[in-house]
Amino acid sequence: MTGTTDARNRVRVLDLHFKAPGTIASFLLPTSGGPILIETGPESTYDSLVRGLKREGLNPGDITRVLVTHIHLDHSGAAWRLAREGAEICVHPVGAPHMADPSKLMASAKKIYGEKMDELWGRVEGIPEGRIHVLQDREVLRCGDIEIEALFTPGHATHHVAYRLGDSVFTGDVAGVRLEGGPVIPPCPPPDINIEDWLASIERIRRVQPRVLFLTHFGPYTDAEGHLGRLARNLQLFSGWIRNRLREDAEDLSLVRQFEAYTQGFLDGNGLAEGRTREYEIANPAYMSVAGLTRYWRKVHPESLAGAAG
Repeated sequence: MTGTTDARNRVRVLDLHFKAPGTIASFLLPTSGGPILIETGPESTYDSLVRGLKREGLNPGDITRVLVTHIHLDHSGAAWRLAREGAEICVHPVGAPHMADPSKLMASAKKIYGEKMDELWGRVEGIPEGRIHVLQDREVLRCGDIEIEALFTPGHATHHVAYRLGDSVFTGDVAGVRLEGGPVIPPCPPPDINIEDWLASIERIRRVQPRVLFLTHFGPYTDAEGHLGRLARNLQLFSGWIRNRLREDAEDLSLVRQFEAYTQGFLDGNGLAEGRTREYEIANPAYMSVAGLTRYWRKVHPESLAGAAG
């Protein structure tokens, strides 16, 4: 793969200040063919994105290509704004129809967020199909003097893509949430968490032997092997905890409260930076993981719960 200059020296991490600093990142990558952007954040933080670009001497119309890891609104909600400025939007084939027509995506999100939709995510509009590039697994995107490989990495979402640039991987959510060097935890929102697929995707990233992981939540980490190992362990730990509570027939509301307490204890016992509890909850709300993991066990592996409560 050509153009493998150390990404740490080339990438600019743009903090989108979603409700707090250091919770959602967008990654700016200058190339000889024009700057590209990996992740856009939600439309509600578009002004922050524009300010970040301006600090780098750029305007939104300068972005030639946008790579989104998946269509969850905290990762791709502002993609339509950049498409309107002329950028090409690269996305997994399952996610592409929802970028062209986001009505089903927004209706689903509104069931979860209700009246908080606009405050959290802002507006989302459709992207003309001519502005959407539908990716293939292992496709190599040539962007000026660099090449970026698209790696399909389901588990957090069926339509998840990680992007490899030399010895660095932009991981979206498949490599978890980790703030200021704290513990790495798995974000598990509905509707399509799949633990087996996620563990296989972690292994797929491990096999390319990255030196640097760029996490959307949040920033670069150079302990890739240890990070991925801890994530795999914690994914099984968190999902197993939910499975065991469901076997006890815990009610949904009490389960959320229990999981919040469990997560807080886990963070406190595993090197959480002082004062970062709120930021972890912003980046990875506990109630969303309860919803996603509950659905996983009940829909994907109901046999693991059958007869347990009786």
